[in-house]
Parts: sequence; C-alpha cells; structure tokens
Amino acid sequence: MLERGMSRRRVFGLGAAVAAGFAVTGCGTAQSDTAVAEPSSTSPYPVAGDSAVVAKTAPAPNNSPAAVVARHAGDQPQQWGVEMPGILSTFGATGKQMALTFDACGGPGNNDIDESLVNFLIAQQIPATLFLNKRWIDANQARAAQLAVNPLFELANHGVAHKPLSVTGRAAYGIAGTGSAQEAADEVWANHERLTGLVGKPPRFFRAGTAHYDDVAVAIVNELGETPVGFSINADYGATASAAKVQAAMNAAAPGAISLAHMHRPQSGTGAGMIAVLPMIRDMGFTFVHL
Repeated sequence: MLERGMSRRRVFGLGAAVAAGFAVTGCGTAQSDTAVAEPSSTSPYPVAGDSAVVAKTAPAPNNSPAAVVARHAGDQPQQWGVEMPGILSTFGATGKQMALTFDACGGPGNNDIDESLVNFLIAQQIPATLFLNKRWIDANQARAAQLAVNPLFELANHGVAHKPLSVTGRAAYGIAGTGSAQEAADEVWANHERLTGLVGKPPRFFRAGTAHYDDVAVAIVNELGETPVGFSINADYGATASAAKVQAAMNAAAPGAISLAHMHRPQSGTGAGMIAVLPMIRDMGFTFVHL
C-alpha cells in the first residue's frame, strides 16, 4: 500500500484495447531544474502509481476556458475513440493495484443511486473514483455532499449533459457529441466549477459521456486542468450487463487496470456483480486505489 506522502504519476494509456472496451460504455513548456512533488492530498487511501519526479516549468500558458477555446477553434480532429494518447486508460501500478471507477450519468432515468453498491464500498473500505454528471449532482445534492466529504471516494467530472466529447458533433451509440471547441469546453467547465464548489478543490479527472473523445477534445480537457480518463475493463457495458457478466469482466483484473462501471442504476446487475467479485479480487492480492 502506498504512503500518502508519495505523489501521483499519471500514465497515459496507449495500446491494444481489450475487446470489451469497445462495447457500450455509458449512458509543452520549457523545463529547468526538477524537484520531488509535494503531497497533494491528505486522504488516507492509497493512490495509483509510485513516487515521481516532476519538472519545474516556465510560467504556464493562459488556460482559461476562453483562451483554450480560442486556441482550438479551427482545429480538425484526426482521431476518435475511447483510447488514444492523452487518455488515461491504465496506470503505472506499484504491485497488484487496480482502480475502480463508477459513473453517475444523470438526466431522465439516470438520476438514481445504487445504495447497495455504495454502502458495500463503504462497509468494505474499498476506495473508488466516482465520475458524477452535473445533472446527477443537482438531483442528489444531499447525497453528493455526503460522498464529497468521505475520503474513501474521489469525485471526478462526468460532464454536464453526458455527451461524447468532440469538436464536430460526432456521435457514439446514437448520442450526439459536442459540436465545437466551445461546446466541448462548456461540457467540461460547468461541472468543473460545480465540483470545485462541492468538494472545495478542482476535480483532477474527466470522463466524457460514453467515454468517447476526439484528439482535439482530449487536448481541451488537458489544458483545462483535468486528465481525460478511459478504461481498460468495461465492467458493466453501460449498466446493461448481468451480475454474472460483471463478475466475468472484472476477472480480467491486472496491475494498473482501470475498471468502468455505473452507480446510478440499482436495478442493473452492476451492484450484485461487484459485491460478489470485489472480495475475490482482493483475496487475489489486489489493492484498490484512487486514480
């Protein structure tokens, strides 16, 4: 288990996506001297990766939303999908670590919460990163506030309207994506501000609706100060999988894996599958960590 004094290392996943990864998934600056990063969190729960050396840099560019949009307004994307450079799909594990992530997609029919799943994570002291959509937060303000103060969970950004993140309107699973650099930035930033107010600090991670991005949108997210996150295990196929299928998918656990599942559909097989399989994975010697 990692000490909290160690800093995080983000490893941007690239390589072959697992077969399940393409099924339904959802509802440069100049460097000088180097120094070991200071701890960025006081959470008692372990963090993905080991200690890293970070560079002191020249003054940062203007990464206000307006400046980011202006820089990318005319850019044409060259890549599209759930995995590409700049998206965190796995991390550099120290030993047998894996990260659990759960999305709350929000919107009509998607504002519920799987209390059995969340209560199980709390009872078993299993840390997880929760990607909350702004609509879900607004519909569950008291519950979101409870999650925000529980160090077991890190709250992350799942956008405003659960759209694939694009600058051309490209769709995934029939869901139209954001249609411009401005719309992409808006999809990230409004919930960035909502989460900052809720948690008291800015979110570090973003996952687009359906987990699809184009490469321009990936750059926009990074410049807005968040890391785009994908997955290496698609655990519940957009909360459509049976409990048995969730268990089977999670059996692909490997060091550095990031699993994607959902926490807003209590009638799905996600909760039962996770409740059954997570103790097994822990018995195999895995430690669950925050991203």
